[in-house]
Amino acid sequence: MTDRPRPPLTTTTSIWPAAAVLILGVVMLGIFLLINEVSNQGVTTPTTIPVVVGGLATDAAHLLSGCEQPGTPPSNIIPSLVVPAGTTATAAPVLPNDGAGDFDCYRTFVTNVKPSALLGYYSGHLKARGWSLFSTGSSNGAPQELFQKAGNDTFYWVIGITVNSSSAHSSHWTFRVYQNSETI
Repeated sequence: MTDRPRPPLTTTTSIWPAAAVLILGVVMLGIFLLINEVSNQGVTTPTTIPVVVGGLATDAAHLLSGCEQPGTPPSNIIPSLVVPAGTTATAAPVLPNDGAGDFDCYRTFVTNVKPSALLGYYSGHLKARGWSLFSTGSSNGAPQELFQKAGNDTFYWVIGITVNSSSAHSSHWTFRVYQNSETI
């Protein structure tokens, strides 16, 4: 028996199954992007300053304006640069690194309240503005509170309130705000 030579069996491989998967993926991506665009409510930030009931009033004078540089601190941090009513500055704002490296600014004040009332003022006002208290008490034992908040510039920001000295009717203290490029 002689077998006649036959051409090999041919199978055609189609690219359409792979293309269908790709097309289906693009269509699904388009649908989800459309759903996201239609249902996106955006992020809104409160434009009013929260009112803390039962604490010290906030001073209308902006005693920490010297700590504001063009674009620094970011816009969601600046509303937290407040001091209680009856506060007097004892020195000019200090920018230790004058713009080199991470932002850092502090200013010393005196307020006619006890340290506990001062720290309570900041605890109430900063927590109402979205700050987290992450440390209390300094290494030398002075009353201190450190608060942290993410700025809209992608950095964490820290506000520190340290009572340097106090008497029966007043507290000498330091307000410090700085950009923290490291994690806490």
